[in-house]
Amino acid sequence: MNTDPLPQAAEQYLIHLRVERGLSENTLSSYRRDIIRYLDYLNAEGLSSPGKITESRIGDYLRALATGSDGGTALGETSVARALASIRGLHRYWAAEGLTSYDPAREVQAPKLGESLPKALSVDDITRLLETPNPATPLGLRDRALLEFLYATGARISEAIGLDVDDVHRAGEGPEGLLLVRVTGKGNKQRMVPVGSYARQALNDYLTASRPALAERAQRRRRRRSSPALFLNKLGGRLSRQSAWTVLTKTAEQAGISADVSPHTLRHSCATHLLDGGADVRTVQELLGHASVTTTQIYTKITQQGLSEQYRLAHPRAR
Repeated sequence: MNTDPLPQAAEQYLIHLRVERGLSENTLSSYRRDIIRYLDYLNAEGLSSPGKITESRIGDYLRALATGSDGGTALGETSVARALASIRGLHRYWAAEGLTSYDPAREVQAPKLGESLPKALSVDDITRLLETPNPATPLGLRDRALLEFLYATGARISEAIGLDVDDVHRAGEGPEGLLLVRVTGKGNKQRMVPVGSYARQALNDYLTASRPALAERAQRRRRRRSSPALFLNKLGGRLSRQSAWTVLTKTAEQAGISADVSPHTLRHSCATHLLDGGADVRTVQELLGHASVTTTQIYTKITQQGLSEQYRLAHPRAR
């Protein structure tokens, strides 16, 4: 089975629409907009080829469109349905051309309004996930630091792997001092995010006992300066999005977490748990780098939903 990278495979489909189906430029522009946003989401989720896309992942994307949790504008039901039509055409073409072994979009339905809330792990699941990497190995220390950072800050996976060591700033003396990280988000907008004690300790352990060993591997292999990246791969280069996604999914499997876990899951969990703990929406908006507070307010629906469920279960006259 062909595993062409997503952008090339998508471009083949757009060429097919223009040349073989003779669609107008306006129609092609609509298809292209839908597909570019879809590819951006898949890229952020660490999916690099058509054959790795599943039916559940497409469903997650449609819910992200409805809420704007992918970082774009939240869409109404009509616009989500239009986007689904574009995605179905894309996957139908890939299957017909042999780029994939089956069409995962064939049975996908547009989400109902009540099903559009993003998923979050429980605090217990998060704890199991973060405590799973082996701290006795360089890669285990790196994996724990990466996952702790993602949950502590709600950073996108692309933001985390794009960090350099120089983006980490200590305010105060010693390992207990405040740690701030300069994160570069969409549109090259930068924000300073604080790192809590668990993530700070994990980063300190990684920077002290793991990253130097990984960086030395690159120097031995290439005989040149190592990468400035904060998170390195096993060869000493910058950790890729796909590799970071693999770290998360494998760790979740080892932790015995049955839920479908993606990089966005930690971002959703961070926001939900902050609001559950009493943080205000504006603070969470700033931390996550949302352009509009409307996107952040999606998470308040989750906490309200949980509150309602707990009330119905606990109050003697609620049922």
